[in-house]
Amino acid sequence: MYVVTLEQRRREAGDLVPGLLRRLADLGTVVPFQRARAHAVQGITADPGAAVEAVLAGLRGGAWSAGIGVGPVRLETATDPEGRTGLRADGPGTVHGRRAAEAAGGPGGRVPVHVAADDGPAAAQAQAVLRLLGRIVAERSDAEWRVVDLLVPGARGQQKVVAAELGISPQAVSKAVARSLWQEEWDARPAAARLLGLCEPARDGPAGGGAQGSTMNSSEIIHS
Repeated sequence: MYVVTLEQRRREAGDLVPGLLRRLADLGTVVPFQRARAHAVQGITADPGAAVEAVLAGLRGGAWSAGIGVGPVRLETATDPEGRTGLRADGPGTVHGRRAAEAAGGPGGRVPVHVAADDGPAAAQAQAVLRLLGRIVAERSDAEWRVVDLLVPGARGQQKVVAAELGISPQAVSKAVARSLWQEEWDARPAAARLLGLCEPARDGPAGGGAQGSTMNSSEIIHS
């Protein structure tokens, strides 16, 4: 499982949570993305590609930090002290998720993304590729986003259609795509997802892995 936490860094911009949740609404998740705290969003997915997409959606524009915790997660229905019913999540994935979110939100690093897992070297490799991708989306200009938001990965002959819709030349679209590194981003996304997948503990190994033990009492209620 992949526990993805996105925390708003630019508080002066107001509440950006509703807009981010709209961008994440169609991702395949086990627990849908929702507000976890005043300025934080969290979701759980079994798909490393969805985790990559969520992180890049958050890093767009540089307004969010992103943490991914990788590992088994146990979900059960629970009621909090205020009588609200939701899902209680615990297990190594949630422990790593907290550690990743804290590290991503801390000082240092131009691209605030952190991956935590039992397999530290594998997490570091996934994190390195995500930071490269995050740098691309964080530094993409508004003009470039207006172009690439209309593109569909893998589709051919679409630049003329986009140019007509925006009222600009096909050459301008082509230059914006090249400057934005949009094609390179989409070429690298599967590699990031693959590296995240390698962070998962072996299915035939001991349940819980190295994050189990004294930290396993960590849990949280995720409200529906």
